[in-house]
Amino acid sequence: MENMKSMYFCIFLLLYVVILVENTALIGLITLQKGLHEPMYLLVCNLAANGLYGGTTLLPAMLTQILSRPHEVSVSGCLLQVFAVHTYAIVEFTILAAMSYDRYMAICRPLRYHATMTPSKVYKIITFTWLLPFLSFLALFALTLRLRFCKPVVERLYCMNYSLVKLSCVHLPFMNILGMLSVFLYSGPQIVTIVYSYVHILKICIFSSRESRAKALQTCTPHLLTLINYSIGCYFEIAQSRSESSRLSFESRSFMSLYFLIFPPILNPAIYGMSIKRIREPLLRMFSGRRKVMPTP
Repeated sequence: MENMKSMYFCIFLLLYVVILVENTALIGLITLQKGLHEPMYLLVCNLAANGLYGGTTLLPAMLTQILSRPHEVSVSGCLLQVFAVHTYAIVEFTILAAMSYDRYMAICRPLRYHATMTPSKVYKIITFTWLLPFLSFLALFALTLRLRFCKPVVERLYCMNYSLVKLSCVHLPFMNILGMLSVFLYSGPQIVTIVYSYVHILKICIFSSRESRAKALQTCTPHLLTLINYSIGCYFEIAQSRSESSRLSFESRSFMSLYFLIFPPILNPAIYGMSIKRIREPLLRMFSGRRKVMPTP
């Protein structure tokens, strides 16, 4: 058992270090390179910042729990994690929706792109992607703070809002309905934005030249991979957390439960770093220790 605990500790510590290194490097690169101060890259930078937020929400607490005996968490600590996990999830999806709008403007409205996506508007969009999720979740979180808990055990690897609701003394169906409504409220506008953007991008691609389609595919692929990677984990977590029974094993459910908090922060920098030349080349130079050599006249 002690060997297993040591193995889990090393695995999660390694994952956390990878999250810290990858996302910090991406944020540092985009911040320092003025040539990358464009809407898409600034949104990628904020996606990396949210990845740091999400990874830090889960992994330090999990590392502490692995080493501690018994595995206890205070009510205040659990509530703090609930707020952090949910705001991370909403911010992530909101940034992805903003990125889809940016790609829509770049591909479908190229002549108006720079006039529309001005620096002031981009900073307003970025502020919106952070501020709205925090303010909107406060309403639901305020109800959670008022709950009285009749059960002491959270049957999960980390604290989620619905897991606390199931421990409360209130009538569960009402809170379940309220929780499902909140899911649609927190993800509905983002889904509409993403679907609208990609329907119009697809229309443009159908009637464009092969070269234009290839360029559109190249610029949209990283975003689509990031979106699919995050959505699979997030919506599986929502579905299985509200299902009383599951055909999946405990190990499979645990893996998928952790997926949307660990793998998007790990894979997002890799996806953008490998796909976008303007990010890939400086990152390779950064990690290889090589400097860009200017040609002699």
